[in-house]
Amino acid sequence: MQTHPLTPAATERYAKCIETSKRIRWDIDRDVIRGRAFDTAKKFLPDGLSKAHTLEFLGSAEKRLLSQVQGLTYAYMFGLVERFIGAKVMEISHDHWLGDQVALEALVRFTDEELKHQELFRRIVVMIEKQMPAGYAFLPQPNEVAQVVLGKSTWAVLALTCHIELFSQAHYRKSIDPDTELSELWKDVFLFHWKEESQHAILDELEWRREDAKMDEAQRDRAVTDFIELVGAVDGILQAQSAADTDYFIRACGRPFDADQVHALRGTMLAAYRWQYILSGAQDERFQKILGEMVTGAQMNRIVSALAPIAGQGG
Repeated sequence: MQTHPLTPAATERYAKCIETSKRIRWDIDRDVIRGRAFDTAKKFLPDGLSKAHTLEFLGSAEKRLLSQVQGLTYAYMFGLVERFIGAKVMEISHDHWLGDQVALEALVRFTDEELKHQELFRRIVVMIEKQMPAGYAFLPQPNEVAQVVLGKSTWAVLALTCHIELFSQAHYRKSIDPDTELSELWKDVFLFHWKEESQHAILDELEWRREDAKMDEAQRDRAVTDFIELVGAVDGILQAQSAADTDYFIRACGRPFDADQVHALRGTMLAAYRWQYILSGAQDERFQKILGEMVTGAQMNRIVSALAPIAGQGG
């Protein structure tokens, strides 16, 4: 159980998250889906995320299909990560059971919202798959991935969680919201998701800093290693899924591509996924600031070095 009470300023930040959670609370059917289907005459992911616009040998319909393939994976990936995020938040709420009840309520609400997000993504992937060519496969198993992630230190899991929830916000604000060529239902899914993730990122930071305050340098150094290993595991998932998605896209196009074009498709798909799920978060200013205030220069250099091979191909 928590032995050190939160400061009044920290409690106030948890309270603000509760207030916002109550005010923006939304329902999947009433507010998001509203009886609509996804418009497959429009893109799902914007060019800045999909990188489809860089493949000049694709026609406009093929570029749109590529964005839709990546969009389906995007929905699956968020459902996957929220499996371990919800479990970890429920676990760390234990520290507040007999402590700060405001913090406890904030984390209980966080967990409830993550469960709702999982349901949302389960439902929309079924809707999308019905409208897409047959043969798509999402390879990672959410429970297996969650077990691996949750086997790492809490510091590392919270670092990965904060990273994810910050990049999801950046994707919506900078890429999804401004694009007028996306499916309206797709945009609404991520509008409502963004509204709650904005509060989750605040709670991630509070809990990550609280965890960091408990640690000595040796423990933190091991946690940095755990975080690097988690990023490497994410990249392994992206390599496998990008290859599967490229094969699916080629089959769905129903026309031949030469060897250079297939190579370009594979490289672009992997670069897009590395940008979406690793680099856009690693380069986020807020994430860099939070991380930089916790780790030493040597530890930061270890993280940067681990990201270098990914950035070289995925940037």
